[in-house]
Amino acid sequence: MDSGAITSLLRHPLPSAMLVLDADGAVLLANSPARALGLDQSASRYAPLLADLRQRLREGETAVPCSLPGPAGRLDGWMRAVADDAGEAVAYTLSVPEPDGASRWQAALDSAGHGLWDWDVAGNRTFRSRSWRAMLGYEAGTGGDVLDEGLDAALALVHPDDAGRVRERLADHLEGRTPTYVCEHRLRHRDGGWRWVRDSGRVIASDANGRPLRMVGTHTEIGTQKQLEQRLRDQQQLLEETQRIAGMSSWAWDPANDLVWCSPELRSLVGLADEAAGSRAWVRRIGRRSAGELRKAWRRIRQEGQLARFEVELPSDAEPDGLHLLVWAQPQLDAEGNLQRVLAQVQDVTGQRRIDALIRSRTELLARVSALGGIGGAEIDPATRRMQWTEECARLHGMAPGPVLLDEVLALYTTQSREAFEAALVRAADGGAPDRVEGCFYRGNGERVWVQVVVELDRDERGPARHIVLFRDITRERETSARIEMLSHYDPLTGLPNRGLLRRQAEEALAADAGESRLALLLVDMDGFRSINESFGHGAGDAVLKASAARMHQCLGAADLLGRLGADEFVVLLREASDRAAVAEAADRLICALGEPLHVGTETLKVGASIGIAVRESPGDGFDDLLRAAGVALSAARHDGRGNHAFYTREALQQARRRLKIQHALRGAVDRDEFSVVYQPLVHVDSGIAPGIEALLRWHRPAGGHCGPAEFIPIAEDCGEIVRLGDWVIAEACRQAAAWDEAGLRFGRMSVNVSAVQLRDRGFAERVIARCRQAGWPAHRLELELTESALVRDTELLRDCFDTLQSHGVSLAVDDFGTGFSNLHYLNRFPVSRLKIDRSLILDIQRSAESGDLTRAIIQLGQAMRMQVVVEGVETAIEEQLLREHGCDEIQGYLYTRPLPPREMAQWLRSGVPLRAPGLTADPQPAPLVVC
Repeated sequence: MDSGAITSLLRHPLPSAMLVLDADGAVLLANSPARALGLDQSASRYAPLLADLRQRLREGETAVPCSLPGPAGRLDGWMRAVADDAGEAVAYTLSVPEPDGASRWQAALDSAGHGLWDWDVAGNRTFRSRSWRAMLGYEAGTGGDVLDEGLDAALALVHPDDAGRVRERLADHLEGRTPTYVCEHRLRHRDGGWRWVRDSGRVIASDANGRPLRMVGTHTEIGTQKQLEQRLRDQQQLLEETQRIAGMSSWAWDPANDLVWCSPELRSLVGLADEAAGSRAWVRRIGRRSAGELRKAWRRIRQEGQLARFEVELPSDAEPDGLHLLVWAQPQLDAEGNLQRVLAQVQDVTGQRRIDALIRSRTELLARVSALGGIGGAEIDPATRRMQWTEECARLHGMAPGPVLLDEVLALYTTQSREAFEAALVRAADGGAPDRVEGCFYRGNGERVWVQVVVELDRDERGPARHIVLFRDITRERETSARIEMLSHYDPLTGLPNRGLLRRQAEEALAADAGESRLALLLVDMDGFRSINESFGHGAGDAVLKASAARMHQCLGAADLLGRLGADEFVVLLREASDRAAVAEAADRLICALGEPLHVGTETLKVGASIGIAVRESPGDGFDDLLRAAGVALSAARHDGRGNHAFYTREALQQARRRLKIQHALRGAVDRDEFSVVYQPLVHVDSGIAPGIEALLRWHRPAGGHCGPAEFIPIAEDCGEIVRLGDWVIAEACRQAAAWDEAGLRFGRMSVNVSAVQLRDRGFAERVIARCRQAGWPAHRLELELTESALVRDTELLRDCFDTLQSHGVSLAVDDFGTGFSNLHYLNRFPVSRLKIDRSLILDIQRSAESGDLTRAIIQLGQAMRMQVVVEGVETAIEEQLLREHGCDEIQGYLYTRPLPPREMAQWLRSGVPLRAPGLTADPQPAPLVVC
């Protein structure tokens, strides 16, 4: 710019102030605006600044921005060089914008809350506006000049935590890496506090090499904004924490652009990568069971524009049962009702569903336990008597679930139970402890139910008081208790009083009698009951006992007592017996009734009874005395033959005592070698030889006198010793037979008597075969003689026994035929080869034609059934002759010999001639050996 141009500019009015300075910085010219601003007078004050500017112009810059102090603040302008023709700077111009425009600019910044700063980068000087200073509490006259220092002084006001970031952002802009400089940081206020500012600016002048020369910018106080941001952050953190605790997350869908936004919580929850956050990937993972719910929700959202609430299930590796998400989807519509977006809140209810499932499972378990235990619960409002109860409680009462009035329930109860229930409610309401009562009610179908009721008053501060009631079904307990009570006093099979109750009733009757009437106690024993039990089973035996009890009850008067003592023994107490004849008549009625055939299933069974009778002779006789006496009389009745009754006498007592002594003496008699075997031959009628020998048992008691088989064998059967005793006899007979056979003594078979007891013993047949084998005696030369009663019961056990014996050749004979249940029919069912007729049938054969005809008929029938017939007890030659004429096969008896010890029997066999001794009468015919 030359001098002419300068003169022209100064002459014409300009809106800007202008100064012309010489080469040393002195003012040469000033126009009116410059003088108005006092620039011509204050130029000397900023001479150092102008010197720096002139130096920059000399270094090649054409215009340098400057900021000068003015009367109302800083004045921003430009300094330019005025060169001569040689290009040397001869003067300088300083132009400042129109003061009014600068004021408007400054006012606009101040009103916007912006503080202006201007940084002379090259000179490291900064200018700050008045509003900038006021922002930090530095008003005019409060040390504002201190702020006109360089960058370091400005950075000293920055918070230490923010200073590094400010330097980094400033360096990025100065070095050209960012188009603008922006940084939010804190500045120290004059009061020592910190103020948040938004610092922004840019380089507005650079030299030819691109180095920044001037940078201007603003500070905007953002303290309020930061507070709002902090509040938003706090609220966001609170929301996130709340959602985290509640398992909440969110998503949004923009249908126009088909964009989906998922919150980080949702992405983390469903396992979505960040790149898939904007897709529907998680929706496609919804299981089939949830697809229908999702379609319904979409329909509600798109067609109805309504909030949709639905639950979806997603597969998850972390959750075996999958993720359960509860979704609230709210559509947002425009004014025309078009869908703009969908906002959704998602709650993870997996844990809740797991808890629900656990609660449901435990509730079901509790319901099952309650049902199994018959336990129901209820709540009762004391004011309204309205009752809420569990399903089990309703089921227990036979009513429908749901609310019900207490009075409707109590209507089912008995009067006594209802009163007890109401009293328990009153006691609980008065503050008493939990009360327990028992009561019963009847369901609609008439079924009686017993319950235990526990009542308690619950005083809850959050609500009104209420009765808590627990009902427990104790019907089974009551029935069991009643059954136990019955079993403790009554026989469960027959329903009759048992020993304990019978004793009490009898003692009461005896005490009430006081000797005014004759009382009689009858001990009834069932004859043949054991064989029925063993042959047909306990079921048949039980049926016989029940039928027998009913029959006896029909034979008695209303005042008489009947009870079951045990097993097959019953007790009858006759309270109105006038004399012994009336007692005997009552006993006969009982025996007759019990002797009638019984039909059990397809079987027709017959039992009898033996009765022992004890009549009360004095008031001092108690129940035990009478029972003991009746037991003695029963033994006497049995001794006289089954199906009889006997009164207690001293003779009966002595007989009972003798039986007891014999029973004790039998114990161990085999081990003490007190038994021996004698033998009696059987003689063939035609040849006179001995086809067989019968073994007969004898007992040699060291003390106690004579005791024949007819006496001790039944006792041995009753006490069980007969099984062991019989095994010994079979072993001894086989041993002796083998010894004779080895000695050359010839005879056909060895016969041994056995009874029903022995046949019913399991393993009997096997033991017989074993005894033969041990003795070396062929089993086919052994014959077992059975009583008729042993064949009456056709049982599987008996058939198995006979099959085993027959398979080894052991033959069977029926002994004493004609004295028992004489019936040829049962002989067809068993492998019997020989029939032995008892002597009682031939006693009158010499004098009675009828007796002879009967004997002949039996012999012919036996032979017709392919059995050989033997007659026992033959003592005379006439009897022998008649039997020969009747066709008898074999004869046994004293006609030939009495039973002989082994040595004498051997001599008899050696003689080879039958020994007839009709004159022998001193030794009566012995009873046959009966092995049981």
